[in-house]
Amino acid sequence: MQTEMDLGHRHGGRVTGKWKKRPTSHHSYRTPLLLAALTIFALFISSKIFISPSLFSLSRNSQPLLGRRCAISAASPGEKFLWYAPHSGFSNQLSEFKNAILMAAILNRTLIVPPVLDHHAAVLGSCPKFRVLDPNGLRFNVWNHSIQLIRDRRYLSMADIVDLSSLVSTSAVRFMDFRVFVSKWCDVNLSLACTADSSIHSSLLERLRQCGSLLSGYDGNVDACLFASQEDCRTTVWTYQTDDDGVLDSFQADDELKKKRKISFSRTRKDVFKALGPGSTAGSATVLAFGSLFTGPYKGSESHIDIHKAPRDQKIQSLIQKIEFLPFVSEILNAGKSFARQTISAPFLCAQLRLLDGQFKNHWKGTFLAMKQTLDLLKQKGSLPIHVFIMTDLPRLNWTGTYLGDLEKDPDAFKLFVLREDDELVAQTTKKLVNAAYGMKLQSVSQNFDGREQQCSPLALPDVLLFVEETICSCASLGFVRTAGSTIAESIELMRKNSAC
Repeated sequence: MQTEMDLGHRHGGRVTGKWKKRPTSHHSYRTPLLLAALTIFALFISSKIFISPSLFSLSRNSQPLLGRRCAISAASPGEKFLWYAPHSGFSNQLSEFKNAILMAAILNRTLIVPPVLDHHAAVLGSCPKFRVLDPNGLRFNVWNHSIQLIRDRRYLSMADIVDLSSLVSTSAVRFMDFRVFVSKWCDVNLSLACTADSSIHSSLLERLRQCGSLLSGYDGNVDACLFASQEDCRTTVWTYQTDDDGVLDSFQADDELKKKRKISFSRTRKDVFKALGPGSTAGSATVLAFGSLFTGPYKGSESHIDIHKAPRDQKIQSLIQKIEFLPFVSEILNAGKSFARQTISAPFLCAQLRLLDGQFKNHWKGTFLAMKQTLDLLKQKGSLPIHVFIMTDLPRLNWTGTYLGDLEKDPDAFKLFVLREDDELVAQTTKKLVNAAYGMKLQSVSQNFDGREQQCSPLALPDVLLFVEETICSCASLGFVRTAGSTIAESIELMRKNSAC
């Protein structure tokens, strides 16, 4: 049930024309005192959007202002929204997105589609250890990072990566892009984020900071407008149409952990429709804000969401089956297939090797052993050389002295392929995704505003290498060697099972 499980991939892409990589700043200061003074000044003047609202008293007029937003922002009378705070790596974010789709359908709410966050830009913590960031803090961190992606002009919506057309066409769930939501609810023109006018820019950031802190729940709930849920994996396991609503979950903190963490609460199973649906306090709110919607199996239970079937609700049961596998958009699939068929151009094995991150850096021996055993079998059965696509976080310059280095020294037996972030295929795929702008096309035809005219021209190439690599691995006809425990490996297995290539 560990939440920090994704591979940390590189960011950026090949620089062409107006496109450029996200800059990396390096500063040097002569004295610690000057460093401290400049840091404090910079934080206060330029980045106060990222300062926790708890450090500043919000205006007494905040709730009435938000109330007016509720009154005028809904696209149609009675429309209600669901917002949540994704976190960690992409595989975890995708898992949460599926859960959010499910929750939105059960509660009949329009889902606010988030951006793809940078790897671990927002971190939940550890559910098994009952050590997680509170929902308000997580929501505000995610809000700030999402706004930063807009400011950096390297924003990609989850809908730019994952194909939602089957859900949109059947009206199974209603969607709204986060940028459209921000424009409407915060009453801002996001194109001002691109302006060079410091006074306009500062005013925009302050308005966004206040709007984000309110929607994160720092000012409390607002009747019939906002309900910011305080439930998380420490207290609640969400269910639907089961007979155990209100029952204690089977997994609880043990006595030692209760004493160490000073835990006085218990984990309770709650029916999400009964707790947050029509007739409840949350059900009357225009915006329902969740914290994390990540879940995972742990000691015979689920960390936060235990909804795997809905036998008395055929619509939800069908949706559960449909969202089990959400394919990438065609631009990503075509790029992966092109590399497999034109660059590798032969039957090949994919080896997904996670070697540097977290717990995996201590398991090189087992990871390489599984790969060696598979390749030994292929050498006995087939012709040489064996084509192998390597998907790894270990830079190629560091392969010397490892099993990968040994394979490179034997070109008669093995032909190795890798894809890099600065390869033209990756850069061109990213540009196609940015130009396609699927996220900004999500809004239903009833919407009279989609926000596209408010968007800044992108300057930096977001990172799509991971998605293309996963697609390539789904095409590997000689097999797939995975890193045990990696959620990326699980995603690839799901793609292979559903014949994504």
